[in-house]
Amino acid sequence: MAGMRLPAARFASGFLPTSTNRAIFPSYFRLHPLRSLQEPSPSLSVPLSSSPLFSEIVGRRAVHSASGVSTGCFSSDPDELRKAKEGIKELLKNTFCHPILVRLGWHDAGTYNKNIEEWPLRGGANGSLRFEIELKHGANAGLVNALKLLQPIKDKYSSVTYADLFQLASATAIEEAGGPKIPMKYGRVDVAGPEQCPEEGRLPDAGPPSPAEHLRQVFYRMGLNDKEIVALSGAHTLGRSRPERSGWGKPQTKYTKDGPGAPGGQSWTVEWLKFDNSYFKEVKEKINEDLLVLPTDAVLFEDPGFKEYAEKYAEDQDAFFKDYAEAHAKLSNLGAKFDPPEGFSL
Repeated sequence: MAGMRLPAARFASGFLPTSTNRAIFPSYFRLHPLRSLQEPSPSLSVPLSSSPLFSEIVGRRAVHSASGVSTGCFSSDPDELRKAKEGIKELLKNTFCHPILVRLGWHDAGTYNKNIEEWPLRGGANGSLRFEIELKHGANAGLVNALKLLQPIKDKYSSVTYADLFQLASATAIEEAGGPKIPMKYGRVDVAGPEQCPEEGRLPDAGPPSPAEHLRQVFYRMGLNDKEIVALSGAHTLGRSRPERSGWGKPQTKYTKDGPGAPGGQSWTVEWLKFDNSYFKEVKEKINEDLLVLPTDAVLFEDPGFKEYAEKYAEDQDAFFKDYAEAHAKLSNLGAKFDPPEGFSL
């Protein structure tokens, strides 16, 4: 899902796209002239080759596997997961990486197919995105940087599964950006190895010929409805589009006094990290002529089934926050196997 403004872009924190016969979208995006965030530079020095991205789970403890394939399936330790959340909060304060962490969680969960019963073939929030074969899917361009950011936390709290870590990071990023508290549950089990990754092509495009039909086809496959599609689109209020990953946006941005500012000496900039309902207001009212609205953004105010919710959220932030929190939580559970089966809360 996406919408955009030039010259900078807000990240479509939802799943987004792989465009056919044109630039590949790593995710849905929208552009904004003042508010934006560039995802951390690929130069972040946490080499995946030296990180236990491929781990063997024994009991509730993760240990290195020489083969690079996990042989056990166990869920997270609640105490370590709480500590991992504090580590994520600190990471967000130091790197302002909210958008890419939201995107990571969404892209791990967004491969879910409700028509497939067997786990993990059905896809979903199962940690499969940690494997190189899935990271190389066109829709996931740049997400290796999210892995690099989270890997030190995973190393420190090895009893936390990747599936839980990805969803914890996504929800925490929304909350720390001023968004609603997400009613999350945890206890997700990781897939064992790269052979259990879903095939490429399950994530949606941002510029399909028939946007409404495409959005419904993809999100209905996940078991989501029109209200949830529109509510999740509101997360596009975070971040910016990177042209080298999506084909949209501009390589440089401007600073704004409203943003938290970029840490000195870094090669990436932060301009706006406030989660609110401005996405709907700006797409509806076309506040700035530089706003580049993608087909999957515009259709929210054109299609009757989507429009009633988009109009509502543009006027009522409380209603948006309520529906968004519920939709995000539902998305984060898609396709997951929980241990214990009912999951647990933090």
